[in-house]
Amino acid sequence: MKTASEKRTREGRASDSHAGELAKIRRRYSVALVGIVLYIVLDAVAQLLPPHYSPISQAESDLAVGKFGYIMTVNFLNRGLLSLEFLLAFMGTIRLNDGRARNYRGGLLLLGTWSMGAFLLAVFPTDVPPTPVSWHGAIHLIVAVIAFLGGAFGALMMSLRMESDRSLRGVRQIALPVSVVVVVLCILDLLGGSIAHHAAANYGGLIERLFLGSVLLWIAVVSAFMLRKGQLPPQSSGIPLASASKASSYWR
Repeated sequence: MKTASEKRTREGRASDSHAGELAKIRRRYSVALVGIVLYIVLDAVAQLLPPHYSPISQAESDLAVGKFGYIMTVNFLNRGLLSLEFLLAFMGTIRLNDGRARNYRGGLLLLGTWSMGAFLLAVFPTDVPPTPVSWHGAIHLIVAVIAFLGGAFGALMMSLRMESDRSLRGVRQIALPVSVVVVVLCILDLLGGSIAHHAAANYGGLIERLFLGSVLLWIAVVSAFMLRKGQLPPQSSGIPLASASKASSYWR
């Protein structure tokens, strides 16, 4: 029969494991927020440097072409990394709050597509009009469409699923309206040329930037809410040994 001392030792280890997991989650949310700030800065720098592409009419991806294109390429990598850090943090939050992680798998998969898409966009540069479409430009376009849809509908699905977790309902009140805006902007960006060709030609770059900004805003809102409003469990609190074991192994 196990002694009380052994039981306290096990509980202490579970508590330490919980505290370490919580600290990791907080760091990842913080990395996501810092990455968003860095993204804005790098995007602005790339926009200000030659060849001075129009932010209103030209796609953001055009910034990766030219003498200083490497800045936007780095920013694609940054977007993929910050999105991945957010996903890992959110998954950890669900585990520690004893939520049903399976409920979020669809949304996590879609947002994972958004994240991986950003890495691929850095590898396959676009073609700046009126340059003919190249093989890498075609890949860039296909990946962008898939990634954009993943980001938009991933944010929406995850926001809707938050209703099932009591600890996340406060986040949902903010995340859901933002995610609806994300989806609307995504549809305008991808279908704008078919609906209003002239407007898309003149304002396509602006619509795309508003969409990209809305996805990052959704990530920022959820991350900031988790860190500031106490949606993460207190760092000093303990959890049962079985829960700790489940939390450390569920997504491996």
